[in-house]
Amino acid sequence: MLLTVSKRLEFSASRRLFVPEWSAEENLAAFGPESAARYGTGRNYVAYFILSGDPNPANGMLVNISEIKKRASSVVLANFDHKFLNEDHAAFVQTVPITENIARQLFHETAPLFADLNATLAAVHLVETSQRSATFYSSGVSEANYWLEFSAARRTMSPHLSEEENVKLFGISTALHGHNYRARLTVRDDSTLAGRHDMIEGCLRGLHEELDHKDLNGDVVGLTNRPMTTESLARYIHERATATLPVHRVRLHERDDFFAEYWNDQSFFLGMRRRFSAAHRLQLVELSESENISLFGKCSNPLGHGHLYEAEATIGGPYDESSGTLYDFAKMDDALQESVRFWDNKHLDLETTDFKKMPSTGENIVRALWSRAGSLLDGRLVRLRLWETPNNRFTLRL
Repeated sequence: MLLTVSKRLEFSASRRLFVPEWSAEENLAAFGPESAARYGTGRNYVAYFILSGDPNPANGMLVNISEIKKRASSVVLANFDHKFLNEDHAAFVQTVPITENIARQLFHETAPLFADLNATLAAVHLVETSQRSATFYSSGVSEANYWLEFSAARRTMSPHLSEEENVKLFGISTALHGHNYRARLTVRDDSTLAGRHDMIEGCLRGLHEELDHKDLNGDVVGLTNRPMTTESLARYIHERATATLPVHRVRLHERDDFFAEYWNDQSFFLGMRRRFSAAHRLQLVELSESENISLFGKCSNPLGHGHLYEAEATIGGPYDESSGTLYDFAKMDDALQESVRFWDNKHLDLETTDFKKMPSTGENIVRALWSRAGSLLDGRLVRLRLWETPNNRFTLRL
């Protein structure tokens, strides 16, 4: 399994999206109305620096997460924060500072800073707005993300099942109800879209007009003979989007703590988040108080400290075409709740047996949680994320 640790940093910058050699009309089509902002327009960026590797067996850490902040911040503050990127950063004098290009540049400038660690920089994920983000990976793969929001009503059911079968499988959700949906469309390594604002906006606008404020079971012709589940709807959006854009995958959130995802290799995934509150202290019993504080910093406060943790389990496996489901929602909910129940409102080191022989680092917590959740989810767990805070995330994946 692959373990990663992610640190979140923020910075503000301005930039102008335009190519000097192009006409105003060409720049407008490529980058939208912001291309006309002669002195740039601003963004409050959020960058995630994601490191991978094997944790130190002695202290349980892949990397001291404060060290990620310290090293990455040195680049962010010096070269990106409060800059007009087109003129203040040499990399963007000739390269348009779209989200993908900024993520790539952040990666190349920060990766060497971690060369002396066992952990290596695996990716930089950059959020520009709630509708736009990008990820650059150490493999050289680049991804651009575009978000679509719409509100719609539906009855969760399948036309391939009887009314009794639908009620048994979906329960109260067979009644007409609604969601505020958020869909993320991910395009991988397609430079042809880097300057096609008109194409992207046209695709998103078309999907919005088709789905927004509709009864999905009856008003959308393409959905009338399909199961009306989150999984099925994610695939439908993927199909509709790929008619215009080279979409790699679609993630559809029907609420903040639940999503379905469909990939262009026909894979389905479901993700669910649940919270638990716990106290802990990072320490090694063989070290002195001063040595523990030197290693773990304020996380080794003798009286402990706590977090409102958030765990996100993602499962894969076979998709049932008849029902339109990948896995039973209630069963997934019960499994994740049961997985975190033993730790909720506990001191992890003093009131559980999981961390008697190892420190309760985020790396160790997510590994212990995988063992528990994986068995309850019938071996279908493919990724497990743990947020210690909004800024610190630990991930295990197959």
